[in-house]
Amino acid sequence: MSSGGFASVFYSEPGVLGLLANVFSASYVALQNFAHLGTGKPALGLENTLAGVHLILIGGLVQLVAGLLTFRKYDHLSGTTFVAFSALWGSYGATRLALGSWEITHSGVNVNGTTEAITGFTNSTPFQNISTIQPPIVESAVAGMVPYIAVAFIVTFCSATANYLMPVVFGAITVTLVMEAIGLKATAALGVAGALQLVIMAVGLYSAAALLLKGIYQRHVLPGFGNAPFDVLLLGAAIKSAERKQARKAGEEDEEKKKNSKYAEPFALGNMADTVAAAILAFHSFGYPASFQVGVLWVSINAVAQLIASYYACLRGDAFHCSKFGLHCTFWLVLAWEGVVSSRFLPTAVGQARTGQLGGWFFLLASLLPCLLSLCRDRAELLHNLLFALVTVAALPQVPSHSRGPFLGVTLCLYATFSLGLSFISLVNSIAEKILIPRGTRPLTAGKLQEVLFGIKRCLTPYPAPVPPAPASPSQLSARLPDTLFFLCNGLAAWAALVTPSTSLAQEILVLPGIVVPGTVMQLYVARLQVRGGRRFGLTVPFCYAAIWSTWACLRLAGSPVGVTMFSLHALTAAAVSFLVINLFIVIIAAYSTVVLLVLALTMEGLMICFLLSTLGTPSFDAEAGLLAFFGVMCLYGATASLTNNVFEKNLIPLGPRVIKSSKPKAVCGTDPLCPCPTSEKTSGLRAIADILGRGGVCGIPSDTVYTLAASCSHPSAIQRIYNIKERPMEKPICLTIANLKQLEAVSPPFSPLLWEFMRHVYPGGIGCIVHKGPWLRKLGVGEAYDYVGTKDSIMIRISDLTVTCHLLSMTGPLAITSANPSGEPDSTHHDMVVTRLADKLDGVLCDGDSTELVSSTVVICTKIDEGKLSFLREGAVPKDKVLQIFEKVKSKVAATQNA
Repeated sequence: MSSGGFASVFYSEPGVLGLLANVFSASYVALQNFAHLGTGKPALGLENTLAGVHLILIGGLVQLVAGLLTFRKYDHLSGTTFVAFSALWGSYGATRLALGSWEITHSGVNVNGTTEAITGFTNSTPFQNISTIQPPIVESAVAGMVPYIAVAFIVTFCSATANYLMPVVFGAITVTLVMEAIGLKATAALGVAGALQLVIMAVGLYSAAALLLKGIYQRHVLPGFGNAPFDVLLLGAAIKSAERKQARKAGEEDEEKKKNSKYAEPFALGNMADTVAAAILAFHSFGYPASFQVGVLWVSINAVAQLIASYYACLRGDAFHCSKFGLHCTFWLVLAWEGVVSSRFLPTAVGQARTGQLGGWFFLLASLLPCLLSLCRDRAELLHNLLFALVTVAALPQVPSHSRGPFLGVTLCLYATFSLGLSFISLVNSIAEKILIPRGTRPLTAGKLQEVLFGIKRCLTPYPAPVPPAPASPSQLSARLPDTLFFLCNGLAAWAALVTPSTSLAQEILVLPGIVVPGTVMQLYVARLQVRGGRRFGLTVPFCYAAIWSTWACLRLAGSPVGVTMFSLHALTAAAVSFLVINLFIVIIAAYSTVVLLVLALTMEGLMICFLLSTLGTPSFDAEAGLLAFFGVMCLYGATASLTNNVFEKNLIPLGPRVIKSSKPKAVCGTDPLCPCPTSEKTSGLRAIADILGRGGVCGIPSDTVYTLAASCSHPSAIQRIYNIKERPMEKPICLTIANLKQLEAVSPPFSPLLWEFMRHVYPGGIGCIVHKGPWLRKLGVGEAYDYVGTKDSIMIRISDLTVTCHLLSMTGPLAITSANPSGEPDSTHHDMVVTRLADKLDGVLCDGDSTELVSSTVVICTKIDEGKLSFLREGAVPKDKVLQIFEKVKSKVAATQNA
């Protein structure tokens, strides 16, 4: 057990890594500031290049790792902060790297900023030659730093509710950003920035040391952590009791989801990303800077932070925010890259090229979907989505060019301001673990909205039925959580491609971001989400369609008047034929899924035929336009249905049944029975699994946390099979589970009164206690498995707080268990995942639907409990702080009993 101790402790305090990343980044910038303070000149050339590399690797990537680890630690404040600051350092580093590279490349070049037409094209489209114009580093950096200053201020304020040290570090970063922004214009400010960066270094190093020692010794060794300047609950002291009660009532569902999640809430991070992207684009809309070639780096790196927010919303099972943040990320990227492309053309050519684009209209229609579903959420969420819809209206290509910039800039400013306020509210409520600052009441109840949405199904089905009374299990739903983004990505790419090829170079190139970003970049992200679902063919369709849209973009570019020969155009014929064949297999897959997916696959087959004809020089533009328009409409319907069904966990809007149904008998878990898969709802299912275990089989069974692999202690060979099934390293021990604490009391292990009392408080539940082994284990029924469970000296004992598991254990006796996932992969949170991953190696799976938690149990080392010490091998379903509170309570109780 002790071999993995330090790794577990270091993982439990990823804040050490995040603080050190800020320290090293600040130290490097401070050295440069002091070096150039006397000269009055900023860093140039190689210095900027080295600074950029340093800031990207240390401040960006290293801090990103810390943020990801902190999100898994269920630390709302640190997770949000580290990921947000990772985007900040990465963006600033990319800016310095771009400037340094430009200065090295163009050293000695006379910069005149003139415009001229590039030769070699077959048309006379005006094109700006900006290759020798210095990138607007000052303007772009200021535009990026302004929203990050506001974000850093919010983080500083909220960190004051955690301890005394983090507000100093983050506050110094906030003021440093202000001085760095001023220093881009006035070099004297760099001295103040350097002094503040020294503060970041000193306090950051002390904070990292304090956290590291806390992780090693499991207690606060150095002062500064553990106490806060003020309690977060004081922030809500001015809220009237009636308003607070109403806000709590409106937030009951969100609080329930929080209890069942091991990941920190990503809402504040997603809203911060919205703030940064909207603010940077607002600057550009007002003409500052005129060129967006550097600003796009800030938006793109910020988009990574928003994708992380979407990803963790997916891990929490939150389809609404997963889809919302994914849609917003796509919109910011498309808008930013269109700004870069359009900056290479004269405004007249850009205005003419935009009039025929329809991709912006799909964004508008897609933005109305969150508005609809937020009617049963709080008013702040509804207003936030309505403002985003207004932004998509302002960004429509058909808005006159003379008013598009100011209109878009004003709406972006409104949206950025509201997103910033929502970030603060979300972060405070996350830290407080309750609705401390109310977000407004719900315009509609969830029941009323479901009745309205279910009316669509009544219109589409001949026999109307009432709204499903209870949530459906994931195996019963016709849509999975990532499906909404899959439909949105394909619909956006289809409508962006809905442009008739012309002789205008600007029109051909301007459509590329609208196709590539959602169709390829975002769809690869969707493929990653589908893989995590643990289902077969999870990434096949989105991955193939990502390749199709990227090749479609190449066809658009090849068809533009850039001197491409017909022979080069024919080179895409092979890709078209390949996609035709691949999509035929996707049609077969879709026939086993839903009608909507089947229709999309068939429509895509028609588009691939049009693709093939275009490569052969005989395009059919009318048929292509009709298919693209229909494809986008079906995607919009599919997104609406899948998001609605996932949000309410009911099949309110039909996606259509399977066209082809398997003739083989199906297991309860929804897949072909590679092994027996009885249901836990019947006693016969429990007996079937108990018989398999009694014969020496290995089965997947539920627990009060996640699904586990189980083997009977009467068959040591079965325990050895577990290692082979999940490819588990032999040095990692397997724990023991029993039905109840009475079984343990019956064999009278030599435990102290303190340990007994501690067990009575934590059992049954999501906590496993590591205790000393002894002969009492054989009396418990371990028998021949004594040397196959635990280590030589200790063993972890689990008692699940799940009725199904307790009944099974009463039939089988003690079982050796470990999590039901291949080593190194995420835990299995549904029996479908166990079947998909391991059914070919198992002898049975007891199907019980969703797991109670999304994380394994918390493992507590109790071998030194009599010395007043508890340590943790793993923090899981039960937070470490709660376990320590229980321990303090138990110690007081035992001490009072002994004194009496």
